[in-house]
Amino acid sequence: MEIRVFAPDATSVRLTSDSGDRPLDRHGDHWVGEVELGQRYGLIASGPPGTRFRDDRTLVDPEATEVWFHDEHRRDAARPGAGPNHRIAPRAVATEWPAPRPQHHTSRPLVVHEVHVRGMTRRRERVDAGTYLALIDELPRLGAVGVSVIELLPVHQFDPDEGNYWGYMPMVFGAVHRQYAAGDDANRELGDLVAAAHAHDIEVWLDVVFNHTTEEDEAGPTYNLRGLADARWYALHDDGFYVDDAGCGNIVDTHSSASRELIMSTLDRFADLGVDGFRFDLATVLGRHPDFVRSIGDWAADRGVRLVAEAWDVVRYQVGRSWPDPRWMQWNGRYRDDMRGFLRGEAGLVPAVMQRLQGSPDLFDAPWKSVNFLTAHDGFTMFDLVAHDRKHNDANGWNGTDGTDDNRSWNCGWEGEAGASDEVRALRRRQLRNAWTLLMLSHGTPMAVSGDEFGRTQGGNNNPYNQDDETTWTDWSRRNDWLDLERFVQRLTDFRAAHPVLTQVDWWGSDVEWFGVSGAPDCGDHSRSLAWHLDGLYVMVNMWWEPLDFAVQAPGPWRRMIDTADESGFAEPSPAGSPVVVAPRSIVVLADAAA
Repeated sequence: MEIRVFAPDATSVRLTSDSGDRPLDRHGDHWVGEVELGQRYGLIASGPPGTRFRDDRTLVDPEATEVWFHDEHRRDAARPGAGPNHRIAPRAVATEWPAPRPQHHTSRPLVVHEVHVRGMTRRRERVDAGTYLALIDELPRLGAVGVSVIELLPVHQFDPDEGNYWGYMPMVFGAVHRQYAAGDDANRELGDLVAAAHAHDIEVWLDVVFNHTTEEDEAGPTYNLRGLADARWYALHDDGFYVDDAGCGNIVDTHSSASRELIMSTLDRFADLGVDGFRFDLATVLGRHPDFVRSIGDWAADRGVRLVAEAWDVVRYQVGRSWPDPRWMQWNGRYRDDMRGFLRGEAGLVPAVMQRLQGSPDLFDAPWKSVNFLTAHDGFTMFDLVAHDRKHNDANGWNGTDGTDDNRSWNCGWEGEAGASDEVRALRRRQLRNAWTLLMLSHGTPMAVSGDEFGRTQGGNNNPYNQDDETTWTDWSRRNDWLDLERFVQRLTDFRAAHPVLTQVDWWGSDVEWFGVSGAPDCGDHSRSLAWHLDGLYVMVNMWWEPLDFAVQAPGPWRRMIDTADESGFAEPSPAGSPVVVAPRSIVVLADAAA
């Protein structure tokens, strides 16, 4: 297997493998050699004084397809000041990538669930819990709930000693995280998961992290990029310190051709496994080079995959038309913030909510580009949104300073689960039905975190990035207590699919009529109610704490289909006259009785 290592400023690069050490040959900016398939190998690079070359470090090939870790692997052994790490250093394994598999675009409307490979099944009673293979057995239930896309949190190989549960600190972009494998071939197992999802008409998207790496800042470990071509891979200030627009110690410099080639080769590898889409973490770091963003768009159009941008970082916010390529979808952070506020009863949000409900035409050129979400891996779960007014992050080790304080949540009158009255619990159930109803009736691409459909909780921890424990693992015993909510979500997803106006690719435009309780919508600072009429649907939303009598201002006949004040969420279809009483903090949906 050929090895090509980008290290233009190195004076030598040696390959150390199971069969001994030997120098690589210089070919321009690269060092080239061969290693036998199946062998573990590392790199030792030397360079000019005053640089970050360290010949007492064994490095991992940035192009590795697999990474092996010694039983005594320690992250600190690769940090500055540590002695030689050759004996226990991570090493690449010379393995061939699996044969290409095709993509599959779902035949159903897009409904995205964010999934953590390990956390989804870690508490299942099976020997392979927490693996790609175990996740395959969850697909039938996900499909039945209406999920047509699973978006996996990062599966790049990351450092198992780094303490990051989420996986957002990649060591090698193009190697699959082997600790999620049931056997010894993580690449094949991920491909098998993708193929199994396709058999259930479910797409697989990967959350990819190309904006920074696990090497952190100057005090971080040297695993590969820093020790091979530090100033070519990373963006540096004039004083040589790392630019840290990602908040993780460094950012990858996409003005470097080597960085761009590494990212593109990684995308090709995962697309060859049949992966259908990619969500780019902190994509604005890549957006520092707009032409590169557009070249990724060209590649995606050729490969038939979808692209999603998280169009912000700690410095930039580019959600909407300021993103350099209109072909990408985007996580809509404005949707999250405005709809959370409206859900908890904030006044004065009706004008913003009207924008979010119709796919945010104030931000995007097409509704499908807006990935609408109330929850994601970072932040409260949907249940915690209605059970906590403040974060509870003490377990994370930062004395409560980590995680946002801007949760826009409401605990319904009692903090946490313990001691909550029956009245508070009933209100929380209603608020969850409201949250799901708003999400699934909005134009755009809906996304939730898997488990939100049955009240998954993290105990109010809104940043459990380092909690590889019961805080984050899906509690399947809890599902038994929340089956009514899961059934409601399933029926709601079916309802969305049965009304094409909710999933059409074109704007609603003049087809939507906006109303208030009576007459035009009330867009005043005090308003907490809204109604709208679409083809075959009339929706009335009351986020106030008193009942409201809504005049039905579009000709019928109508029948009541959804009423979130009802514990089932779906009342028996019944004729609806005018006015319609909408209970406090409730949503009523009427459907065309003649349809």
